[in-house]
Amino acid sequence: MGNTAVRRRHAGFAAGLATLAMMSGVALAPAQAVDKTKYIALGDSYAAGQGAGPYLDSCYRSDNTYSELADEAKAINLVVNEACSGATTQIVVESQLDELNKSTDLVTITAGGNNIGFGSIVTYCGALAFGDTRAAEACAAATAYAEAQLSGPLYDDLVAMIKAVQDAAPNADIVVTGYPYLFDPIPPGATDALSLFIYQATDLADSLNATIEAAALATKAEYVDVADDFAGHGVNSATGDPWINLDLTKPLSPENFHPNAEGYETYFTAIYSEGFYN
Repeated sequence: MGNTAVRRRHAGFAAGLATLAMMSGVALAPAQAVDKTKYIALGDSYAAGQGAGPYLDSCYRSDNTYSELADEAKAINLVVNEACSGATTQIVVESQLDELNKSTDLVTITAGGNNIGFGSIVTYCGALAFGDTRAAEACAAATAYAEAQLSGPLYDDLVAMIKAVQDAAPNADIVVTGYPYLFDPIPPGATDALSLFIYQATDLADSLNATIEAAALATKAEYVDVADDFAGHGVNSATGDPWINLDLTKPLSPENFHPNAEGYETYFTAIYSEGFYN
């Protein structure tokens, strides 16, 4: 699956994986000695791999997403990555559970951002932050919708999704991930439009992640946070090494405000470090 460049990248990543395993005291057993974990990935664009390319289909699935990186681990057999750009928790339940069964050992899910219309927030409020005052009304409407979802419906939707996955794969570990900050958080007190947008995006990410974590706790699923792992690598990275895409010359690019390949490696490492990929 994928092109030559991707295969070279994966070969290098596999070597890094072995180093990570040794550093964490985890030995990678020979493939023939391992009963591989049957793994299925679910979710939205952040699980599909949007932002990292090249893409395999209209769902923006990429060989560089975290589930495909996990498939490089000797203990993991990625049965399928069902994630698709634009998926809400309801879409996950309606269209992504067909491959789950009693033999499934591991399921990861990244979902919830589309429930609150995060794409509309970054599109309209982002445009406003960069000077397009015509987006003010749409930004206000998108913000109000997100806040309404975060006040209650999102939690119920997440719980329903996790329970549906548990019913379909009763023997599997269910791992639910959070989302990174799009921008590295900045000190309080600024009043310019871009800073106000960064404050808004930070607050929404905090509320979204807290709701996902609460739903995981309520359903006894596992929650993996990635916000701290992305620290210093937001769009506004002070080091000049962002792991979130933003190309202002291509404001409609589907890659904007999604992780790049390094970002998905960070997702993989966060899950691996919790012991779910080994």
